[in-house]
Amino acid sequence: MALSRRLRLRLCARLPDFFLLLLFRGCMIEAVNLKSSNRNPVVHEFESVELSCIITDSQTSDPRIEWKKIQDGQTTYVYFDNKIQGDLAGRTDVFGKTSLRIWNVTRSDSAIYRCEVVALNDRKEVDEITIELIVQVKPVTPVCRIPAAVPVGKTATLQCQESEGYPRPHYSWYRNDVPLPTDSRANPRFQNSSFHVNSETGTLVFNAVHKDDSGQYYCIASNDAGAARCEGQDMEVYDLNIAGIIGGVLVVLIVLAVITMGICCAYRRGCFISSKQDGESYKSPGKHDGVNYIRTSEEGDFRHKSSFVI
Repeated sequence: MALSRRLRLRLCARLPDFFLLLLFRGCMIEAVNLKSSNRNPVVHEFESVELSCIITDSQTSDPRIEWKKIQDGQTTYVYFDNKIQGDLAGRTDVFGKTSLRIWNVTRSDSAIYRCEVVALNDRKEVDEITIELIVQVKPVTPVCRIPAAVPVGKTATLQCQESEGYPRPHYSWYRNDVPLPTDSRANPRFQNSSFHVNSETGTLVFNAVHKDDSGQYYCIASNDAGAARCEGQDMEVYDLNIAGIIGGVLVVLIVLAVITMGICCAYRRGCFISSKQDGESYKSPGKHDGVNYIRTSEEGDFRHKSSFVI
């Protein structure tokens, strides 16, 4: 015959420690307890994941199970009243009575999930555990900015950026399919170069480019979920033609001097005197007292504006 609850507690309180160990489960079974096989699951986007919540001890045959999602300071129901709630509906099911399985996880599923069990027939009626789910996202094709041509001795900056991957990707640069070290001084193979790669920001900076730095460059962004690369682009390093530059400057100066002399000569010859100035220089004939003349459109043609006054 099964012992009553009160009788079991009295026996547990009076028995020596040795017998308490033997009867531990019989005395403490009335407290509901939970555990999880994985409190920090990590999964790639679009895969499935299990959120484990297991009842280890309980006297209640049909406890109440609830799951909640905690994200950005807000708490929402995931499983309540025996139904999947919110944006997880349609791609989440319950297994093992208390655990969850999420299909086709997305980056928005990264959050803290809390499993709560209420067992009304137990001495300790409520227990809960939290599970932090991390969804890793593969990087997309990064955007690379590579100058097409750079003169010898000048600085050059190559940029690589990717904004979708999680966790944040690390960047690596390649020239002609050969990986570049983070610092050219660390590898004797690149002793003729002077560059530094920032794997966090994706920049490749040349302090002073050399002819050997010419080639095809591309960048790879990678994290634990995967990797992606941009298309290769050519960068040419060319020598400056100092003599050609000086010659070009001299030609421009000579052309400007010739144009200036031509303009001066034209002014001296009156080529730039306007017709307005010619009209103003016309001298009208002397006027008689009391007579006003008006000049018509034809030069030398005058007519009276008023009669003589005697």
